[in-house]
Amino acid sequence: MCESCTAPLADPRAGEPSPSPWSRRMLFGAGLGAAVALTGVGGTAHAASAMNASWCNPALGYFPNGGHYGAPRGGSTHAGQDVTNSTGTAVYAAAAGTVVGRSWGGGLTGRTGEAIVISHGGNVYTYYGHLSVYRVALNARVSAGQRIADMGATGNVTGPHLHFETHTGRLGGITNPVPFMRNRGVDLGGGWSSIDPEARGVTVTAIQHLMTQRGTSLVADGYYGPTSVNAVKGFQRSKGLVADGQVGPKTWPHLVYELKQGVRDGSHVRGLQVAMNKRSAGLAVDGNFGPVMNTAVREFQRVNRLVVDGEAGAITWRALVG
Repeated sequence: MCESCTAPLADPRAGEPSPSPWSRRMLFGAGLGAAVALTGVGGTAHAASAMNASWCNPALGYFPNGGHYGAPRGGSTHAGQDVTNSTGTAVYAAAAGTVVGRSWGGGLTGRTGEAIVISHGGNVYTYYGHLSVYRVALNARVSAGQRIADMGATGNVTGPHLHFETHTGRLGGITNPVPFMRNRGVDLGGGWSSIDPEARGVTVTAIQHLMTQRGTSLVADGYYGPTSVNAVKGFQRSKGLVADGQVGPKTWPHLVYELKQGVRDGSHVRGLQVAMNKRSAGLAVDGNFGPVMNTAVREFQRVNRLVVDGEAGAITWRALVG
């Protein structure tokens, strides 16, 4: 858990220190990176939903006692949410963007430890603290789910964890990352993602491959439009679920397959390969679960501290698409 990583109590926004000089320059549009749609915060399926598959879980672990946003830290409050796991656990970009900070404290006052700051466009930023290893360079463009670092215990901490922050309006405009991510379909506690109609991206492509394996042939174009939504609604009805078109915690467990080495020429394997590639696996999407893929699945399980058995069951799928 962080013993620092604070924001002043006096700030009515649970405030954050002023941005560093480089971040002030970024606020005026110098290389803000890939724009991410952030409209809407509703929990039901609708076109304006922010549950648009643009965001994903930055790390697996558990919430330690006292590691929540706003927790007291002497004369200040905790500026983010801690996610605890062992040193070396993978840390991923929560959304597409540009790495604008890669240094001790990420260039923000009140922070300690090696850190990364990503700009997602529209004055939205995420912060990843107490890292042990950097896996991307400063100014690098990153995709949602790309591995950017390893969890660590650098700085003023009681043990290894990820200190994760979300900033809106400006770098320094901190907000509680748990509801921020929940409103975008991500459970920071490690649950299944929630994806609404009109979403686009790699996770949608995985859904389309899985639906094709379930008997509804879909074009795997990454667009969760009316054709794919209607197919999912039919699938939900067939499973006795609410047919709302949202692929969430109730639908995912029925949709995924348990897969292991030896399965060949399957759309479900293609879905798994696409989901693995979102997490930096670099696999050929050929529908064959061969030795190379077996090694990749085991490595993903290892770096996320899952049971390393090479079998992609519900727990591995949840980590991939969460």
